[in-house]
Amino acid sequence: ESLCFSLHVSKNKSKFSLSPPLHSGNSSGDFNHFPGDPEFGDIIQRAEQAIEGGVFPERISQGSSGSYFVKDSKGKILGVFKPKSEEPYGHLNPKWTKYFHKLCCPCCFGRGCLIPNQGYLSEVAASHVDTRLGLGVVPKTKAVYLVSETFHYNTIDRAKSRGKKYALEMVPKVGRHFHRVGLPPKLGSFQLFVEGYHEADYWLRRFEAEPLPENIRKQLQSQFERLVILDYVIRNTDRGNDNWLIKYEKSGEGEGEKAIQIAAIDNGLAFPFKHPDEWRAYPFHWACLPQAKVPFSQETRELVLSRLSDMNFVQDLCEDLYEMFMADKGFDKTMFEKQMSVMRGQILNLSQALKDNKTPIQLVQMPRVVVERSRTGGQGRVVTLGTAFTQTFHCKRPFFSSW
Repeated sequence: ESLCFSLHVSKNKSKFSLSPPLHSGNSSGDFNHFPGDPEFGDIIQRAEQAIEGGVFPERISQGSSGSYFVKDSKGKILGVFKPKSEEPYGHLNPKWTKYFHKLCCPCCFGRGCLIPNQGYLSEVAASHVDTRLGLGVVPKTKAVYLVSETFHYNTIDRAKSRGKKYALEMVPKVGRHFHRVGLPPKLGSFQLFVEGYHEADYWLRRFEAEPLPENIRKQLQSQFERLVILDYVIRNTDRGNDNWLIKYEKSGEGEGEKAIQIAAIDNGLAFPFKHPDEWRAYPFHWACLPQAKVPFSQETRELVLSRLSDMNFVQDLCEDLYEMFMADKGFDKTMFEKQMSVMRGQILNLSQALKDNKTPIQLVQMPRVVVERSRTGGQGRVVTLGTAFTQTFHCKRPFFSSW
C-alpha cells in the first residue's frame, strides 16, 4: 500500500562539508579546518600538538573496531577517534575477529541493512541531527584527519615512512621533494569526551533500588525521550544500555544545572538503507524500560513536533546529510536516497506518534514506513529526483523479531 504526496522544497538550508580530501602535507593539521566552530578547532589543535609531543592516542580495548582515546599534552582525554579504515569491516581493523567473520562467513555476520564502512559518517550525521532537532544528547562529533604511530597501519605504509625519514636525514635535498614524510593521516569521526558519566545500566539499576525524587525523575524522563527521538529518526541498529550514558549529580551538587543528563554515544550503526528484514530486528533496547511506557511529554512535543511536521525542514536536513555523505569516496547516490527514504518514514511515524500522545513503546510498534522521493525522468541515463514523495509500508519482517 502506498500514498503519494508532494511539497514545495525551500532552498534555504544550512551548509556542511567534511574536511577536504588528502593532499600534500606533513601532518593532519593541513586538513582540519573548522572556521564555523573555533572551539572544536582548538580542541583538535591541542590533540595534534600532543601527538607531535609524543602523547599518542590510546586504543580502546572494548568494541569490534579500532577506536582511540585522544589526549592533550597533559594526558587528559579530549575525545574518541574512530578511523574509517579501522571500522569493523575496514581493511585495517586491528581486531581480527571481524575480518575473520567477513572473510569466512560473510552471509552470517554484519548488518545487511547498513552500508559497510560508513560508521564514521553515521557518527557525524547523528551529531548533526541532534543539533538540528535541539536534542542535546549527542556529544559534538565531526569528521577529522589524525595521524599517530599508535594507529593501525599496514607494513608498507610504515616502511615508506621510515624510508622517507631516513632519506630526509641522509639526503635533505631529495627528502624535501617528498609530498609527505610521515605516516598518512586517517579520516574518521572525533567525538568530544564527556566526563562524570556512567553506562546507563549502572544508574538504572541504582534508580530501581533508590527511586529518584519526582523533579529528578521528570528530568530523566525528558532526557530519555530525547534519546528515543534521536535513535528512532536515525534508526539506530545498535542501542543497548551499555552505549548510552547517564550523569547524575545529587541535590546540592552542580547547582543551576540539570541534575541528570544523558549522552548518546556509539552512533556508528545507524542510517540503514532499508528496515531490518533478514535475520535480526536490531530492536531499541530502551523499549523494555519503564520510561518507554510513559507518553511523550508536552515539553518534548513542543521541542521537536513543529520541525518534524515541516517537510521543508526534513528536506533541508536530508540535503545537509547529502553534503556530508557525498564527501566520502564510496558515496553512492542511489543508496543514499534509500537511507533518506527510511529516515523520512521514521520521521513521519514519529510525528504521528507525538500528535497522538503515544508512548515510546507504542512508537516502535507502529508499522514501518519508507517515504521515497519520486523520479521525474531526465536525459539519457541521468535521472532527476522531483519534489513528490511516495509513502510505502515495509511489511517484510526479520526471522528473529521482538516487535
